[in-house]
Amino acid sequence: MKKLMAYLKDESGQTSTEYILLVAVVAMIVFKFKDTAGQRLTKITESVFTKADTMVDGIETN
Repeated sequence: MKKLMAYLKDESGQTSTEYILLVAVVAMIVFKFKDTAGQRLTKITESVFTKADTMVDGIETN
C-alpha cells in the first residue's frame, strides 16, 4: 500500500505530460486556423508585390 501511495504522490513525470498536452492544444489551434491564416498571408504578399511592381513601373517610366 505504501508503494502505491508513493507512486500516486510522485509528480516527476507530470511536467513532460503537461508539455505534451500544451503542444497538442497549440497544434490543434494551428490546424484549426491554418486556412484562414494562409488566405490572409496570401493577400498580404499579393498586396506587397503589387505595390512593389507599381513602384518599379513608376521608376522605369521616369
